[in-house]
Amino acid sequence: MATITVDGSEYEVDGRLTLFQALQSIGKEVPHFCFHERLSIAGNCRMCLVEVEKAPKPVASCAQPIMDGMVVFTDSEKTIKARKGVMEFLLINHPLDCPICDQGGECDLQDQAMAYGHDRTRFEENKRAVHDKEMGPLVKTIMTRCIHCTRCIRFAEEVAGVEEIGALHRGEHMEIATYLERSLTSELSGNVIDLCPVGALTSKPYAFTARSWELRKTESVDVMDAVGSSIRVDSRGAEVMRVLPRLNDDINEEWISDKTRFACDGLKRQRLDRPYVRRDGRLEPASWPEAFAAIADKVAETGGAGMAAIAGDQADCEAMIALKDLFAACGSGHIDCRQDGAKVDPAVRASYLFNSGIAGIDTADALLLIGANPRIEAAVLNARIRRRWRAGGFRIGLIGEAADLTYRYDHLGGGAETLAALAGGDHSFAKVLEDAERPMLIVGPGVLAREDGAAMLGLARAAAERFGMVGDGWNGFNVLHTAASRVGGLDLGFAPGPGGRDTGAILEDAGKGGIGLVWLLGADEIDMDRLGNAFVVYQGHHGDAGASRADVILPGAAYTEKSATYVNVEG
Repeated sequence: MATITVDGSEYEVDGRLTLFQALQSIGKEVPHFCFHERLSIAGNCRMCLVEVEKAPKPVASCAQPIMDGMVVFTDSEKTIKARKGVMEFLLINHPLDCPICDQGGECDLQDQAMAYGHDRTRFEENKRAVHDKEMGPLVKTIMTRCIHCTRCIRFAEEVAGVEEIGALHRGEHMEIATYLERSLTSELSGNVIDLCPVGALTSKPYAFTARSWELRKTESVDVMDAVGSSIRVDSRGAEVMRVLPRLNDDINEEWISDKTRFACDGLKRQRLDRPYVRRDGRLEPASWPEAFAAIADKVAETGGAGMAAIAGDQADCEAMIALKDLFAACGSGHIDCRQDGAKVDPAVRASYLFNSGIAGIDTADALLLIGANPRIEAAVLNARIRRRWRAGGFRIGLIGEAADLTYRYDHLGGGAETLAALAGGDHSFAKVLEDAERPMLIVGPGVLAREDGAAMLGLARAAAERFGMVGDGWNGFNVLHTAASRVGGLDLGFAPGPGGRDTGAILEDAGKGGIGLVWLLGADEIDMDRLGNAFVVYQGHHGDAGASRADVILPGAAYTEKSATYVNVEG
């Protein structure tokens, strides 16, 4: 700990912090643009200047280490004058287009200009102008507004792991650009929109559609994958306008994937807004009583033994338990929430959870990926793996298809024989896992969906036991799902009971005529051709593959339109 004096009062602060962080920790507000606690320190904007006793000039607090006995003034005349000078320089080349800027109302530059800006400019020369850059279909650029904070550059390099944004030239001629004018290829590229403190980088799909003060903000969780990222849904009336991240250090920190951010435009298209019943080979609009009557007639005809249900990847817990109770009342145990056929045991909870927790990655010292591609399957989780790898002392091994994961790893092999050799201690990477104090492994969804998925999961368990991944205070055995409904469904027992059929058996029996009614709860990822002549009830909110095959369609609410429960991969 260090003792510093701030504006005449003494405080004890962590000596490892920078002066800026120390001032924030004691409640002092310091203006800034380039500093971000999850990125490296750049010290570009100089807006965080403070007066330090015995220093010849104001210092940038974001890059100043704490020293015991330091005397700091955050609101002295010298400090305020320095900040006003910095603000004037920042506004010299900044265009006065706040009325047409999408950042208006939530712009850091607007806020700081209110406190440190002048009411008129002394600059009479022509302003600098910069050509807009092409960053792809998601990020809109108006680079004349850029204040060179370099947050986007540091994010791309340090968090996303794609060094595709950089700076050209120097001084006031500096420009932020992508190399060779190419689109960003990161699954996290939309986060530069949130990081940009001005309107230089904004959302291209959201451009000119709404103002921030017009929107109703609703806290929610993401269902595009099983991570369960904390999000905020901004809506105007009944229309979802955008999705933004919420701070959650244990799950997504403050990042979200591009799928999470931009998939909301699909909520406006191909929506199911009324019941349909197939008559003479054509789906026709029907009333709710007519749809329920058609289902009741088929249930009476087939009986419980001839009914089956499959839950899709975005089904919520309330819907699954209601459907489970309905089928139990009808005498059917043919239910499954694993439409991809994942071979996990619902009776053993630890066998299908991310047991170490997502935050547990930060304390692990070795990682084995088995058939997993976290960059595609859980981009936010992959960013945390990359951060741990950048910290050092973290060897990663991959069994499966080689891919660009944004960090270096040892490619151990591509098949079950490699995993068997590793579990038996006959592989060179075994030494790495044996020496690690907190090793962990992640089993990917591709492994679980294989025909020998159960055997592969058994080999992974054997490897975890051999290398001490499970013990007091640590469980490094992790399963990564891609379906938001998976863990909740397994917890609720939405899986075959005694004598019940799983997804594969349901499809096989439906094709042979053994199953006469199949209820699809938002399940669109199965092979619809395998359903044969079965009577299909589709309950969901979009007209996808399941709705096209259905004999009766029951429209439902999307995740942004209801209060519901989801269980993430951690359980």
